[in-house]
Amino acid sequence: MSDQNKEDLTEELGDNHIATSYENPIREDAFDMSDDEKIEKIKGHVHEIMETLGMDMTDDSLQGTPNRVAKMYVNETFGGLRPHKKPKVSTFENNYKYGQMLVEKNITVYSTCEHHLLPIIGRAHVAYISSGRVIGLSKMNRIVNYYAKRPQVQERLTMQVVKELQKALETEDVACVIDAKHLCVNSRGINDIESSTVTSEYGGKFKDEDVRKELLSYIKLDTKF
Repeated sequence: MSDQNKEDLTEELGDNHIATSYENPIREDAFDMSDDEKIEKIKGHVHEIMETLGMDMTDDSLQGTPNRVAKMYVNETFGGLRPHKKPKVSTFENNYKYGQMLVEKNITVYSTCEHHLLPIIGRAHVAYISSGRVIGLSKMNRIVNYYAKRPQVQERLTMQVVKELQKALETEDVACVIDAKHLCVNSRGINDIESSTVTSEYGGKFKDEDVRKELLSYIKLDTKF
């Protein structure tokens, strides 16, 4: 595709949310640089951006900003890009034979929209029905947090949480519903501070309408979602 065609396609797509795959679009050489090298490089880019915007980078209040932003990006905001930060997911035999739905609701989501690099803030509700294995409750929070800490789209995040738990629990009976505000909608563009986005992914038994309704009754979302 020519550069002109690419430009025309970008113009045509505009703000449409297009996810290329279930996996985040990460290059093969993404981890060739150390974290310290990445911080140093990002620091220079942030300095250049702020300077280009006309900021006086000799001001005491601004001098440390590029370094703070670079460290935040690598260690915190996009820390979920680093494979070694992936939580170890230990499961246990369901010795107490609990066979009903287990729901961990209101898990805090802090992510970043990959289209404008603005925050996504909301709640995730994760559920599963054991087929013989159970997982520590905090592990569900950690899985959500790991996949959230990267440039994301909410649809992909929802699917990643479900697929990771399905793999760990060795069952298809996993669901995730996320209700979140996108600051690319709330604080820019249309500036609609009230709207939020709801996404869901239902696996196995959760595809059954009655099971979905039970889940949604627990998390108090309208069943139209």
